[in-house]
Amino acid sequence: MPKSNKKIIISIIIPYYRKKNFLSSTIQSIKNQTYKHYEVILIYDDKNHNEIKFVKNCLKLIKNKKIIINQNNIGAGFSRNKGIKVAKGKYIAFCDSDDIWKKNKLKDQLLYMKKNNYDFTHTNYQIIDDNFKIKGSFKVKDKIYYDDLIKSCDIGLSSVICNRSLFKKNNFPSLKTKEDYSLWLKIIKHKKIFYGFNKNLSYWRQTKNSLSSSIFQRVLDAFKLYYIHQKFSLIKSCYFTLRLTIYALIKKMNIYLR
Repeated sequence: MPKSNKKIIISIIIPYYRKKNFLSSTIQSIKNQTYKHYEVILIYDDKNHNEIKFVKNCLKLIKNKKIIINQNNIGAGFSRNKGIKVAKGKYIAFCDSDDIWKKNKLKDQLLYMKKNNYDFTHTNYQIIDDNFKIKGSFKVKDKIYYDDLIKSCDIGLSSVICNRSLFKKNNFPSLKTKEDYSLWLKIIKHKKIFYGFNKNLSYWRQTKNSLSSSIFQRVLDAFKLYYIHQKFSLIKSCYFTLRLTIYALIKKMNIYLR
């Protein structure tokens, strides 16, 4: 990597809510990064503080870190907003507390962004279960436009690195799921294009009890996304929600058949 990149700080935002079985692996994958100029900002988002000691122990591996403790559960989106506010890095990277990065994730993706002067990128990722068994993979498109993204969210949150300046006027909304999707739609309206980096650099863990696994919650939040946040009409919101659900089923079938 060019010397000019060595002092660029990347702020890694991690919301935490009852992921005790997976956090150690997540933090270890960050510790193993070949690019070392980063800070970790973990937001403990649980009114039950029984796991704070465990979280702090996991983060002993990380030299440059901050821990924000929420008094109540405010959700992953609002927790990420709090993390972004105190971030010092030029770039923001997101990693959920049960996902895992490959060791060259930060190095390779940052180099790709600097080389092409991109301020928002996402990458291919592999899907794993609770036991780290690979269940499928997802390959990104080279470019995504608003008209593509509005149909289907093809951006893996834990694969994203973006310039912190994008959050001056944008933040995660109040949704239980799809809060990242809503934010990407807001940003892409101004940026016009998101760029995909065609390289597997992370593992997304699909757990049985996650909010994102609830079909009802996903459909409800999809409707809110279109009706409230995109300000579509009632009929248009229903149509787009149905289409998004169908696209998600098709995408899921394609992913797990690979």
